[in-house]
Amino acid sequence: MEREGRCVRSIYYGRIGSKVTERLLGRFGHDGSFLLRDSETVPGACCLCVRKAPHVLTYRLQHSDSGWYLQDLRNRQEKFGTLESLIDHYRRAPSPPVGMAPLTDPLDKTQIPNYFLQEFVYMEVTSSSSSAQ
Repeated sequence: MEREGRCVRSIYYGRIGSKVTERLLGRFGHDGSFLLRDSETVPGACCLCVRKAPHVLTYRLQHSDSGWYLQDLRNRQEKFGTLESLIDHYRRAPSPPVGMAPLTDPLDKTQIPNYFLQEFVYMEVTSSSSSAQ
């Protein structure tokens, strides 16, 4: 993420799980709010998570030698040099692709009180630890 622009770095939450993502977008977002996180199942992939009440929709973003692409149901792969250019493309599209929620507002992690982030991550770590036993 170091090579990405400020916009992507501000919405990249790293290794948070889907439950924490749902809590964050539910608490601090609204329809169209979005963030990036690491994929829990595909190493090197990211997830673009968008709130569309009452759900959070997740789109996998993968990287290949020719760039980043949104893995969609039709296997149409538009490639972008950076995550920022991919997100900008879908934010500015006159209408989102079929099945994709509009991206309206990035959920900037600097706008979320630090104690909330720590609480959400702590809750995920402790619930993951207890379910693994």
